[in-house]
Amino acid sequence: MKNKKQNFRNLFNTPLNMINLLSFFFFFACGITCGITFTSYFNTFSVNLQVINDQILNPQPLSPPSLPPSPRSIIPRLGLNEHIKSINVEHDMSDEELLWRSSMVPKVKDLPFKIQPKVAFMFLTKGPVLLSPLWELFFKGHEGFYSIYVHSHPSYNNSKVDEKVDWGKVNMVEAEKRLLANALLDISNQRFVLLSEACIPLFNFSTIYTHLMNSNENFVETYDQPGPLGQGRYRPQMSPMIKLSQWRKGSQWFEMDRDLALEVVSDKTYFSIFQNYCKGSCYADEHYLPTFVNMKFKNRNSGRTLTWVDWSKGRAHPARFNRQDITKEFLKKLRSESSCEYNGKKTSICHLFARKFTPHALSRLLMFAPKVMQLNH
Repeated sequence: MKNKKQNFRNLFNTPLNMINLLSFFFFFACGITCGITFTSYFNTFSVNLQVINDQILNPQPLSPPSLPPSPRSIIPRLGLNEHIKSINVEHDMSDEELLWRSSMVPKVKDLPFKIQPKVAFMFLTKGPVLLSPLWELFFKGHEGFYSIYVHSHPSYNNSKVDEKVDWGKVNMVEAEKRLLANALLDISNQRFVLLSEACIPLFNFSTIYTHLMNSNENFVETYDQPGPLGQGRYRPQMSPMIKLSQWRKGSQWFEMDRDLALEVVSDKTYFSIFQNYCKGSCYADEHYLPTFVNMKFKNRNSGRTLTWVDWSKGRAHPARFNRQDITKEFLKKLRSESSCEYNGKKTSICHLFARKFTPHALSRLLMFAPKVMQLNH
């Protein structure tokens, strides 16, 4: 017994044994600490992994760190109406920007929404539409079926005029393209009519609207005219893009569908040729559209104009009609040509509009036109 107690005391008193005991307790404590640490880590890792998987499967919108995530129910939706909304004509786009914007067209032809097709009436004028009271009667009661665009001479609308540039040549075509581009911004516009301030309608709105909407052709006048006023205006520098055999003449007043209007505002190739070479006695407004349309879209064009004019006096410009010229019989005559032939096809309506009528003719037009043309229908 005495020997056992002595051995027990020796166990604690021996320096080597004390070191072994302390080492045992140290490793034991380290083991417990590591076990607790690793257990906590794996629990946290499992929770974080679950959160990450939930975010991948159910992503949430990003929000600023200082704000809580916004509920999906209040995220604004950009609907179809925002994409098809018409741009205000009083925009600040340059001509280049306007032509680019208006030339954009969807590839899918069938619209996923309903629209009321409209006719865009575009007036190219020197100043105001002087026969506007007659046109007001024409449009009355048909709101929503038409759009009106007016492009006047820069000197009238207070725009800066470059005296070195002849407004009557290439700039007239630029004005036509500008009118078309603005009208194309409204997707509801499906037919486009270019008229002057000297034009009048020959039928009521319903008749003209129905005729245009049911037409499968465009009405850009094109013909080949020998002599100095036709082929004589051709410039050899236009070859080989435009050959003399392709050169055409016609009235600048036209009617076309949306597809052709898009082609016109998108064209830079042929228009640039006219800008560079159609100068002097060459009048682009009489040749650009007839030549361009005849070359590229002949099968979609009737080759005729919708505007009646009187060339019987053999002058460089059509006859002008004043107050004394306007009678019931005269207006009925303009409407009575019931059989015309264009491109080998007969039509019951030869012209929908007529020109040139002076402002002095307005009073008698207002007297006779409503009944003769049935403008109240």
